[in-house]
Amino acid sequence: MAAHRKAAHRKAAHRKAGPRPFTGPAARTAATLALAGAAAATAFDGAAHAEPQLTPAQVRAKIDRLHHEAEVATERYNGTKEKVTAATRSVDALRDEAARRTERLNTAREAIGSLATAQYRSGGIDPAVQLALSSDPDEYLRRASYLDRAGDRQAGLLSGIRRQVTGVAQLRARAEGELAALTARRAELTRHKETVRAKLADARRLLGTLTEAQRADYERAADAGHGSAVRADRGAPRGAVGATGTRAAQAVAFAYGAIGKPYVWGATGPSSFDCSGLTQAAWRSAGVSLPRTTYTQINAGQRVPRSELAPGDLVFFYSGLSHVGLYIGGGQMIHAPRPGAPVRVAPIDQMPFAGATRVA
Repeated sequence: MAAHRKAAHRKAAHRKAGPRPFTGPAARTAATLALAGAAAATAFDGAAHAEPQLTPAQVRAKIDRLHHEAEVATERYNGTKEKVTAATRSVDALRDEAARRTERLNTAREAIGSLATAQYRSGGIDPAVQLALSSDPDEYLRRASYLDRAGDRQAGLLSGIRRQVTGVAQLRARAEGELAALTARRAELTRHKETVRAKLADARRLLGTLTEAQRADYERAADAGHGSAVRADRGAPRGAVGATGTRAAQAVAFAYGAIGKPYVWGATGPSSFDCSGLTQAAWRSAGVSLPRTTYTQINAGQRVPRSELAPGDLVFFYSGLSHVGLYIGGGQMIHAPRPGAPVRVAPIDQMPFAGATRVA
């Protein structure tokens, strides 16, 4: 009987036990399946997160787009910087005027204080009473005239002080308002600056993914169709053939002299330029003051159709007017293209033409 109970207990223990581990061929098959599944999961996860591999042509197109976006941000930066400069001058002028008026106000207050001190020293007796006590008729008349004038002067001083206090308060309020606007513009300036730097950093990073040969191809492609006139050196032909007027000729001559100088965003010369900085500097050399940005320079003169372009005209590109060059005739312009590409001669059909302006 006891033997029968022990046998039953062994059978129950066998039924409760978990599955046996694989051994032999079964174990090897299970391990292979597990590893394959893990590899597949890893590969799937990597494919879900990996960036697609760009071809060299796609990299070049992306670099060009980043340079264009950086130039758009550069022109916004230039416009905001101009506003910051004007606002800074306005705030400084308001503060200076408030200081001058405060000084005049303090002078007026001192004058009214002197009158009050004189009255106190006279014993505090009303001037009219003092006048009535005079026994000399001539003295009476003289002093009466003096008191009338003194009263008028005192009233005038008080009225002037009230006006000056109001004026100073208004000036200070204007200065505070201008200062708040200036602070906002400075923050905007910083945002544009960060955008430019980020775009250019991305462009440099992408350029770094190309091989040396691919980078050389990119530079050649950027200059494709320019011919010998594209050389970024000082061997380009001089002169403004057909320039309309001496000022246009002077502006074109300046631009020729800038060939080979580097592009630096936000620069207006004399050692480096961005696109609108070059055109502004060229016309400044001819005695003409242009606005700072592409989208304001286009309104600095008379619009002209492409078919009537003359040397010295400003030529603009892209729908947002984000690029400008100086026309030199023969379908060519001098412009500051982008970082890494110095001031050079290029055909105006290199970029989407947007319009032209004749300055003088």
